[in-house]
Amino acid sequence: MQSKSQKVALALLLGNIFITFVGISLVIPVLPSLMNELSLSGTVVGNMVAAFALAQLIASPITGKWTDQYGRKIMIIIGLFLFSFSELLFGIAKSLEILFLSRILGGISGACIMPAITAYIADITSESERPKALGFMSAAINTGFIVGPGIGGFLAEFGIRVPFFAASVLGALVAIASIFILKEPERREHPKVFKDEKIGWKRIFIPMYLISFIIIFLSTFSLASFESLFSLFIDHKFGFTPKDIAIIVTGGGIVGAVVQILLFDALTKRFGEINVVRISLIMSGLLVFVMTIVNSYWTIMLTCWIVFVGFDLIRPGITSYLSKIAGNEQGFVGGMNSMFTSIGNIFGPIIGGILFDMNYNYPYYFATIILILSIIIAMFWKNQLNSYH
Repeated sequence: MQSKSQKVALALLLGNIFITFVGISLVIPVLPSLMNELSLSGTVVGNMVAAFALAQLIASPITGKWTDQYGRKIMIIIGLFLFSFSELLFGIAKSLEILFLSRILGGISGACIMPAITAYIADITSESERPKALGFMSAAINTGFIVGPGIGGFLAEFGIRVPFFAASVLGALVAIASIFILKEPERREHPKVFKDEKIGWKRIFIPMYLISFIIIFLSTFSLASFESLFSLFIDHKFGFTPKDIAIIVTGGGIVGAVVQILLFDALTKRFGEINVVRISLIMSGLLVFVMTIVNSYWTIMLTCWIVFVGFDLIRPGITSYLSKIAGNEQGFVGGMNSMFTSIGNIFGPIIGGILFDMNYNYPYYFATIILILSIIIAMFWKNQLNSYH
């Protein structure tokens, strides 16, 4: 059982993640206005998104290592202050260079926060408690993405830059709260994963890690190509209004969060993380393809909601599995998790956009093929921890 201080720490960590992702998604409703004000093209906006993911990609292996070396708390606090500063920069930016600097710092802040929080949760939970805590973590991310655009739209009534200042203030407040409330967790004694401590970066290629990282990349790659063009797809193909799109995205996010909070823990205990990920990949692949053939309003709505659930279970499933096998390398594994996610987030939208210009359905056929490849790889995925003791 978790102590009261561990429960307080977990609540603060979930709050940190929630606020970070609220801040990231605040931009969505005000971006068109900002584009007009600064005369930005769609290509420039796409490059800004890529800059965020690229910065996170480059920084993640380093910040993951620092999380193990210097501690979880310090990396979380640095990440939150960086996040606060990046939002402030975005709010005051009048030039393209400052906007890009803001997004790069935002990517680095994500690389500091995510591995450190994942490692912190692994430190304060037992193996049996961890899937539930990681399910809460994923739900906090999803809920942040759902709530962010609504808050951004409301605050934008007072000025299109107000949402960024609000996110900056929130980030700074949570960083300060973390200084006083969070304590550096006592690291659990984990079994040594490797006999040879000098194995270094070759650890990525150890089968028990490698398959997990490949599936993280492929599932993120397919999801990014799917999600980045989702509103365009249903607008062009089905003529859905912005209100309809909001209902789908919000509804899918809520259903996903509820499943993560109420079912993820029970599912992993019943089937194990690897099987939960396999089932989620199969469900996602099937439903992404079904998206290309459904045509009535409610079948489209229902398919969209369920497909988000499948994607929402893959990441916490892999994260939970990795945290169990990572031994004393929670930061390293968290950094690699973040890195492979970033690679998928960079290339998924680029390829999806090229395919979308050819045919509305092509990004979905592509995502289905990638998910089928993921399913095949996942069938060879076994818990190989004992091989390295």
